[in-house]
Amino acid sequence: MYRPFAIFVLLALGGVAPREERPVIAVDVVGVVHPITVQILAHVLDQAKKQNAAAVLVRLNTPGGMPDSARQIVEEILASPVPVVTYVTPSTAGAASAGFIVLEEGDVAAMAPGTHAGAAHPFTIPQMDPVIRQKLENDAAASLRAVVAKRGRNVALAEKAVFESQSFTDKEAFDNKLIDLIAADDRDLLAQLDGREVVRLDGRNQVLHVAGAKIINYEKTVRENLLSHITDPNLALLLLILGGLGIYAEFASPGLIFPGVAGVILLLLGMTAIALLPINWVGVALMVLAPVLFVLEAKMTSHGILGIGGAVAMVLGAMLLIDSPVPEMRIRPAIAVSVGLPFALITLLLTALVVRARRSSVATGSEGMIGQIGVAAGPLSPDGKVFVHGEYWDAVSVSPVSDGVPVKVTGLEQLTLLVQPVSKPGG
Repeated sequence: MYRPFAIFVLLALGGVAPREERPVIAVDVVGVVHPITVQILAHVLDQAKKQNAAAVLVRLNTPGGMPDSARQIVEEILASPVPVVTYVTPSTAGAASAGFIVLEEGDVAAMAPGTHAGAAHPFTIPQMDPVIRQKLENDAAASLRAVVAKRGRNVALAEKAVFESQSFTDKEAFDNKLIDLIAADDRDLLAQLDGREVVRLDGRNQVLHVAGAKIINYEKTVRENLLSHITDPNLALLLLILGGLGIYAEFASPGLIFPGVAGVILLLLGMTAIALLPINWVGVALMVLAPVLFVLEAKMTSHGILGIGGAVAMVLGAMLLIDSPVPEMRIRPAIAVSVGLPFALITLLLTALVVRARRSSVATGSEGMIGQIGVAAGPLSPDGKVFVHGEYWDAVSVSPVSDGVPVKVTGLEQLTLLVQPVSKPGG
């Protein structure tokens, strides 16, 4: 008679069982957007999928970056099975250019008070053909419009960020439906998101349950941390310069070891960083030309013209090395001058010393004795002793020599000098 009641109790207890707490995986996109940013975000989304996360939180504070990298990030977000929340934070932060595009691609877009976003006009050069410029603008606008419309946001205003480079404060973006929420911090954001239904681009409806969820900040791998830092173009240039100097120092003074090893490591790191950035091959050619001019200056009499040309080529090459429309991804002129000129002067000096040393005759050791003038310390008939270079040596003369007669060293066999009498001054 108690069985139905027991079954009812068990069913009731099962119905109020606590819901599984699913974490929120968070990642910071700070600074310039580049290929390493794409790799990091891809790893974050993969981790969120494996941990069955409730959502991915992408914190944005970026001036923009490489268009190709932004496009790849968008593809990763749109393909994610886990809802992605894009959030411009902290206060005073911004999401410009590529950052604005990433912001609008999120299933939920949010901003912290005091932040701004926009200015998504594709970077072009002044001399670009108007037709090509218009194509780039239309392509960027169409890509943004396709997603903004499905998210239910303001398409017309989003297009103005592309065509007119307009930027918006957090309040302007919220009032005009460019974003969905304004939140003071992560916890406030999750509290507002809890119970919110989002429509994925594939048409699925998904309700977010994130109030009180544990926020797991993505930990970058050693490789990601290293590459994130060295992809700063100014640091990459410094690595190349220091690496080149280290290798040159090893060649100039073989056996030091440390400069050579350190130089190779720094040079490889610099080349790895440069390979991830848009390279201008004119800049590469100028930087290769500079050392050539330094060597020619040391070997030829150009009255400094070749040396000055090498210094100018080094500085111009550094300034032109990275071909990016994003100011933050270009080598600053001040850095190019402050790094390029000292490198030019040091390389020119070292090259001159090496060339001069190789041209000078040997003044020490056995070879340094050839051509020295000494005095016979007793008769040589044909062997005996001579006083040369402050020392007494065994010697053999090609002809008899009397005591005190000047002799000239013509050769050396083991520790015996071969000499001949000096018949006349300079003979």
